[in-house]
Amino acid sequence: MAQRESGYARKKDDAYYTPEWVTQALISHIPSRVSTIWEPASGRGAIATVLNKAGFKITATDLARGDDFFQTRYDVQAVVTNPPFKLANEFIARALLMTERSRGFVAMLLATDFDHAKGRRHLFGGCPQFAKKIVLTKRIVWFEPVIASPSSNHAWFCFDWRHHGPPIIKYYYEEEGK
Repeated sequence: MAQRESGYARKKDDAYYTPEWVTQALISHIPSRVSTIWEPASGRGAIATVLNKAGFKITATDLARGDDFFQTRYDVQAVVTNPPFKLANEFIARALLMTERSRGFVAMLLATDFDHAKGRRHLFGGCPQFAKKIVLTKRIVWFEPVIASPSSNHAWFCFDWRHHGPPIIKYYYEEEGK
């Protein structure tokens, strides 16, 4: 069964800006050892702003400002972003590579069923660093004004080089802040 049409035109370069509550859902799941985070697809800085307010040192870059995630290197403990969907596989792989030396953390905001694809098995079922999936139980409103109810479900997919054991699934209820 196909997902219904949203009623909105697709945004150029997947420029969907993340509402504050979505990043808030992630903060308590970032390991306490993490103090520096790279946000490589920062757009207007929505995720970076929330993380900065939470006390993290943020490096926010974006291809639109001339910073290519695949050509740049920063020494960080974590990579957190809402990647362009068409490059999500590559973003995960690059972020894991960038955080391997520090045995760091990666979080990607993606469609909830992103881990279902057989071609992504190496990133999930075959990836010992895949630690957690934080399912957002409220749908994200990407467009204002709202002309149609949101039709997509999302989750934070978290990878941790220090993770041991099977991944954990958590559910975030925005109204409860959990």
